[in-house]
Amino acid sequence: MSLRRTLTATGALVVASALLAGCAGSATPVETEKTESAPPATGEVTFWSSLSGMADVAAAFNASQDDITVNFEEIPNGANGGYTKLSAAIESGSGPDVVGIEYDRLPGFVAAEQLKSVDELVSSDILGEYDEQVRSLVSFGDAAYALPYDAPPMVIWYRQDVLEAAGVEVPSTWDEFEDAARAVKAVNPNAYLTSFFTNEPQLAPMSWQAGAEWFGVDSDHWNVAIDDKKSNKVAEYWQRLIDEGLVKKQLGFSDEWTADLNSGVVNAWVGGSWSASGLKTRTEAAGQAGKWIAAAPPTWDGKPSGALSGGTGFAIPADSDNEAAAAVFLTWLTTSKDAVEARGAVGTAYLAYPGLNETAAAVAPTDYYANDIYEVFDEASANLGSWAWGPKYDLTSTALKDSVTSAATLSDALAATQTSTVDGLEKLGLDITE
Repeated sequence: MSLRRTLTATGALVVASALLAGCAGSATPVETEKTESAPPATGEVTFWSSLSGMADVAAAFNASQDDITVNFEEIPNGANGGYTKLSAAIESGSGPDVVGIEYDRLPGFVAAEQLKSVDELVSSDILGEYDEQVRSLVSFGDAAYALPYDAPPMVIWYRQDVLEAAGVEVPSTWDEFEDAARAVKAVNPNAYLTSFFTNEPQLAPMSWQAGAEWFGVDSDHWNVAIDDKKSNKVAEYWQRLIDEGLVKKQLGFSDEWTADLNSGVVNAWVGGSWSASGLKTRTEAAGQAGKWIAAAPPTWDGKPSGALSGGTGFAIPADSDNEAAAAVFLTWLTTSKDAVEARGAVGTAYLAYPGLNETAAAVAPTDYYANDIYEVFDEASANLGSWAWGPKYDLTSTALKDSVTSAATLSDALAATQTSTVDGLEKLGLDITE
């Protein structure tokens, strides 16, 4: 059965069995040997990405050798049609040779047979270097379909001076986070500790951090548990903070939110390691250099736990006709310090491949902050819980954004998202348990 045009039950079960292996911690890459007849790694490679700075990365690779020429094309991010463009290009045979795909969208491309396995194209030693949980996000069954690029941990950014004025320390538990929100409000009734974004709700990483698992596999069925007990605990917590006026419910990345950051109305951000450059851009004109710090997320039960907030792997589409050269560039892009340096100070990427983050910290705009943010990223990444993305996460993401806006409570939003996700996957022919 061809899966090139739609995500069918058979294809999704390929991903399902893989996710089962990944969740069980058995996504260790299989040892492979390249055949002597493998084509030489020469010629042209088309490279698509929506990440900033990648044109400079491609140029640096081209300057480093003479055998391969990388032609870079910037594409829209997924929210603005990038994945629709990519899927259509692969179907028509005009896709790129290397492309960036976020971890939550990768299972859909794998199930639709739109990506090549990279196991026989890159060294198994390289695949084995990645953190087991991060590697599981690109591994399906016995094969890996991308090399992880970044592994951005969820972190919280605080105005340190605001916490000090309120007489509180950086929260180490979510109870202390609520206490800090009350203390900030007591000092300034017009202020909030943080926002809850309606257009970009962080309920997935926050549920991950609380120990929830929204997707899993039960025999030959997908299990969907978006509204499970742990996720509802997260939703009820944030709903209480919203209802009591301790957290401002608003559009993230909006002009209003930026103004609130600059005026001290909003004084923290539940974001990711990638947030640092954007936070600097939005607040430096207000003279806030040296006032912000990063912190690992508070714990629910006193035991440190983390989650990723986003993240991208780079893959080789199924229609690539120069996979050998693509694999050479793919490996350099994801594992080379030279690639990190070439991208420059365009952001604060926390790279997935070991040994790269010292270089990332050296080129990133870290001086804006009052603490060592990469040290915090290390801490926030140290205890990642088990997590797998579903076979068609765009259904879930859309339903979550819509329901957070329209539902009476965040728990109601989770329930609505659960229903929409199950209905959507069943319409695709998948067997679902709840």
